[in-house]
Amino acid sequence: MTFDDFELDPRCLRVLHAQSIVIPTAVQERAIPLALAGRDVIVTAQTGSGKTLAYSLPILTRLARETNRRNRLLVLVPTRELAIQVDAVMRDLAKALHLHAALVYGGVGFGTQINQLKKGADIIVATPGRLLDHMGRGNVRFADLEVLIFDEADRMLDMGFLPDIQRILAKLPVDRQTMMFSATFAPELQVLTSRMMRDPERIEVGIVAKPVETVRQLLIPVRPEEKSRVLLNIFRDEHIDSAIIFLRTKDRTDRLAKFLKKTGYKAAAIHGDLTQQLRVKALEGFRSGKYQILVATDVAARGLDIEDISHVINYDIPLNPDDYIHRIGRTARAAKEGDAWTFVTPTEHQALAGIERAVGRNLPRKEYEGAPPVLSTWHPPGFRPTAPRRSILRRRR
Repeated sequence: MTFDDFELDPRCLRVLHAQSIVIPTAVQERAIPLALAGRDVIVTAQTGSGKTLAYSLPILTRLARETNRRNRLLVLVPTRELAIQVDAVMRDLAKALHLHAALVYGGVGFGTQINQLKKGADIIVATPGRLLDHMGRGNVRFADLEVLIFDEADRMLDMGFLPDIQRILAKLPVDRQTMMFSATFAPELQVLTSRMMRDPERIEVGIVAKPVETVRQLLIPVRPEEKSRVLLNIFRDEHIDSAIIFLRTKDRTDRLAKFLKKTGYKAAAIHGDLTQQLRVKALEGFRSGKYQILVATDVAARGLDIEDISHVINYDIPLNPDDYIHRIGRTARAAKEGDAWTFVTPTEHQALAGIERAVGRNLPRKEYEGAPPVLSTWHPPGFRPTAPRRSILRRRR
């Protein structure tokens, strides 16, 4: 099957052909016909599976049939970075169809966004908090809304956006098409979808909440105080083209990026406390190859589509298995191979157990000299530990 087999606008097909995109992914093949038919859809698929095009192509095809109304498509996303990325995917398609888009997110001034919204847009890509600000100021209304899309819906709930989402929903027309795309489907999403969707079609592609098979996963036991030394050993011993290093806190993210720069590596940091200008600068520098290493908090774990990342390094093991899946999903995208290495300390065996339970196996290990012992407290079903040998003692008579 090719994209030519769908009833997409010919102008969309020309854009795809110009980008040498011919064969749809599994999620695109299943979602596009339903979206074209106006069905409500819940899609759970692995990160990197092409979800953005899966909704952009059919919905923009439908919007192009009528162009005399405003704010007909709303795409809600959890982060500024994902908003920019979705807008970038849609931009060429929208331009070919003579549709206008507005990009709405926090961390920047209101002026440009107000001008875009007042001028009128067919498409609005927004983060919930900033969108509510504009709605409260009367800058945008959704009387003509036809389609609502949630991208990375589980992440929005993780980030505490549920109250904002409920306030937005209260201002939207009930008669609309709603589509939800996510890598995982938490119970909280089930409650939300039952209230806002009409007989949604469920699509599950691949093994949800498990990494793609082309990611080579590896554990590296380490003591907390030796992480930086082991990290330098890795960069010295291994061939690493480009790497994202994940940490839990913003301060330590900054410190590690500065440490790597002092030791001669081209590194940049990205986290939620940076201005939008600095975050965009770091991402664009990483994409272009100016920086070999991106040191990040989980703000970079979801939605970012950066090609040819050879390695993901979990400097801090994620405490949530879903975060682990999303982090390592930054590599091995589009059927390519990649490496995901995770530092684990002796006290982090519970986090390790949750990850190994999620991926369904015990992860292989690479131990550097002097590495501490770290227990794997989870084992696959049917696992039988080897019984310790009993000492044979001679009894004195």
